[in-house]
Amino acid sequence: MKKILTLIILCISILSFAQTTAPFVGHRSFDIVQGFSGSGAPHYYLDAKKNGDIYFGFVQVNQADGNETMEEVNAGPYNPKVMKVEFKKWGETFYVKFDKDNIYLTDKEGTVQKSEDCCSAKESATSNTCTCESKLYFRE
Repeated sequence: MKKILTLIILCISILSFAQTTAPFVGHRSFDIVQGFSGSGAPHYYLDAKKNGDIYFGFVQVNQADGNETMEEVNAGPYNPKVMKVEFKKWGETFYVKFDKDNIYLTDKEGTVQKSEDCCSAKESATSNTCTCESKLYFRE
């Protein structure tokens, strides 16, 4: 009986750990919101650490004067349902969830958002709302 109870506890522990492990370790870039301004849209990235912490950051180069703005924040341990990202430089807060290949802009509950801001120039010609998602690209 004691062995069975120990085995059950071990299985529950493994399942709960598996659900909170990031789908990859490393750096990935993404651009959910399409940029149309001439000042240079920010390029976002996430960095999944081996310890499970997820960092989000951005780099923006102003095309007019070449000034570069950067910030990186720790969003905490991986959460497959929704993660809150708070950038202090611009007072920007957003919610995302991601898997091995894609990242999605969500609300606080994890529902994927739709917006005209998420449409590419090509999509804007045919639609006024697009799913707010991006492929996750390997950092060069």
